[in-house]
Amino acid sequence: MIQTYNPDFEADIREKLERQEFMKLMGFEVTKIEAGRIEGQLILEQKHRQHKGFTHGGVIASLADIVAGFAAVSLVPKDHHVVTAEIKVSYFHPGIGDKLLAKGYVIKQGRKLNFCEAEVYSVTGAGEPLLIAKASASMATITPEDIKRRG
Repeated sequence: MIQTYNPDFEADIREKLERQEFMKLMGFEVTKIEAGRIEGQLILEQKHRQHKGFTHGGVIASLADIVAGFAAVSLVPKDHHVVTAEIKVSYFHPGIGDKLLAKGYVIKQGRKLNFCEAEVYSVTGAGEPLLIAKASASMATITPEDIKRRG
């Protein structure tokens, strides 16, 4: 059973998003926040694309990392942090379309690690979302004690 240790997780995530400069530069917007689940979208621009108009793989991987990470953040205590320990992204189709949708969720919650998955979909103006990538990620929890030890 997924359990959050921070009753104010939604407000805290929204506040963290305000300081997330990388997401702002990319243009990524979080559209849904639930305990253990985050969703968002990216309206594609030329800066996100490589040859033939395909979305750059690094953009897709970044979206998967962001939503998986914030899904884990929603479950840890307020004074804890989350960092990516490992992520593996599998690509199924090139990202062609007007926008990308990303969904991240925790599949197994632990004290020091949360195991997450993410899905990234491509959407054209008239089309249905097409799954273009899926990621598995291990998100490590950093406690205040961990920070003091490394300080």
